[in-house]
Amino acid sequence: MTIEIKVAHSPDSDDAFMFYALAKDKLDTGEITFTHVLRPIEELNQRAFNKEFDVTALSIHAYAYLADKYILLPSGASMGDRYGPMIVAREELTIADLKNKKIAVPGTMTTAFLTLKLLIAEFEAVVIEFDKIIEAVAEGKVDAGLIIHEGQLTYKRAGLHKIIDLGEWWFEKTGLPLPLGGNGIRKDLPEDVIKEVSRLLRASIQYALDHREDALDHALQYARDMDKGLADRFVGMYVNERTLDYGQEGREAVKKLLDEGFKAGIITKKVDVEFVD
Repeated sequence: MTIEIKVAHSPDSDDAFMFYALAKDKLDTGEITFTHVLRPIEELNQRAFNKEFDVTALSIHAYAYLADKYILLPSGASMGDRYGPMIVAREELTIADLKNKKIAVPGTMTTAFLTLKLLIAEFEAVVIEFDKIIEAVAEGKVDAGLIIHEGQLTYKRAGLHKIIDLGEWWFEKTGLPLPLGGNGIRKDLPEDVIKEVSRLLRASIQYALDHREDALDHALQYARDMDKGLADRFVGMYVNERTLDYGQEGREAVKKLLDEGFKAGIITKKVDVEFVD
């Protein structure tokens, strides 16, 4: 009997790299077949409330509201180890300068937004598609922008200044990496299917790391404004040993971030974080 698993992830080079082996049939998946859907992370966060996908990329912030529907897979995390989403602006500003200012954000369910709220409680969030934020800042439509994905490496091309790296700030505050996103699997799937999908996702990530050139060539089609060298650097930032497994420190970081969000009143309920064994 064939079991179809609908997998959703972002159309970004790091996610494409991670899922390369499954997307291109490089692994023996047995009775399981994978159907891939590529959509921006904030859309996936919203669609997860309806359990549209069996496996989906999730912002850790969004997971706080989806923990009754999805359990986190131990593989597939995007962690910023002393780096992460950034606030950029047309001119050099201080954090205090940003209070009550218009800041473009890629979505209110993103972890980047949660971390920004922990840093600056009061600002006017303007939701803009993540790949349009740099342009919006450069054109003066907003005072600053919260950038994710490859924008972290390309913002200088638009003449913008980094105000703060939230991954650096989080590490200085906690000594932990910043857990930006993970992969969740529906809790109502059969346990044996959950465990097999978990094994296959880890195998896909390992295959990409072992066949880096081929996986990177595949990922390049999603590398906006990046040549192969820059794409390789970006992929290395977010697909690495922590992606194979959160590890104890990574799991602690997830719990810490969600606890801090709850204590600050940003997240409305305390989250019991669960991982597939």
